[in-house]
Amino acid sequence: MLQLKNVHKFYGEGRQRTEILHNINLDLNEGEFVAIVGYSGSGKTTLVKLLAGLIAPDQGEVLFKGQRVQGPSHERGMVFQNYSLLPWLSVAKNIDLGVAQVYPQWNKRQREEHVMRYIDMVNLGPAAHKHPVELSGGMRQRVAVARALAMNPEVLLMDEPLSALDALTRAKLQEEILKIWNEDRRTALLITNDVDEGILMADRIIPLNPGPQATLGPAFKVDIERPRIKTKLNQLPEYKRLRNDIIEYLLDTGAESKRNQKLAQERLLPDARPVLPRSGFSLAFR
Repeated sequence: MLQLKNVHKFYGEGRQRTEILHNINLDLNEGEFVAIVGYSGSGKTTLVKLLAGLIAPDQGEVLFKGQRVQGPSHERGMVFQNYSLLPWLSVAKNIDLGVAQVYPQWNKRQREEHVMRYIDMVNLGPAAHKHPVELSGGMRQRVAVARALAMNPEVLLMDEPLSALDALTRAKLQEEILKIWNEDRRTALLITNDVDEGILMADRIIPLNPGPQATLGPAFKVDIERPRIKTKLNQLPEYKRLRNDIIEYLLDTGAESKRNQKLAQERLLPDARPVLPRSGFSLAFR
């Protein structure tokens, strides 16, 4: 359904040019739920923006159903970390803005019915005519999820959509997203830094190794039967084994990355031994 093939991404110019992602290869199969986990700053948001078509790779290609991605499309719906709602529009109008672009042939009544279906799906019916400033953080994120789903995407991309929420709201939204996903099993990719969230929601968990020059690690298959009950997961031996394996891998790659960065920094630092010149009072450094 969606592929990254030999993708490299750089930021900056000249000597400041840094390779953020190095030779990334990823296949998302139809109906699959994949989670990408990794440290903050490893390039997870860059990766999901490439899949959404919001940015282009410097090398390699992004393919959607075999065709090269040239830019954003409603076929790949995006849920952002920061909600991205227009403050002067109501909940319903924020969602309708995208629906009108996808279904220009629909009349106002058709669009309103469609919008309300997704507002009800995320349990926000009483807030349909409220503005974002009147909503809690969890409610705003539900609007963002409803907006993405209302455009009927074939792939749902989520960039740490729950990371800013409190634990109870996060757990509730995890359940809601899974319930919605389970209705039609559309292809989904979740960016997260929470291993437990990945195990709860995904079919596969793929670590993104720390950058710069971040690479994808091995895929961990989640062989835990659905539906998964968050409060019962930690009683399962297969959950404990999988969680320990992923965390151990992340800790090992994190430690290795720090060692490599320290070695690289030591090579770059000059030998700062002062050498007294034959005349004058300035100091030169080798």
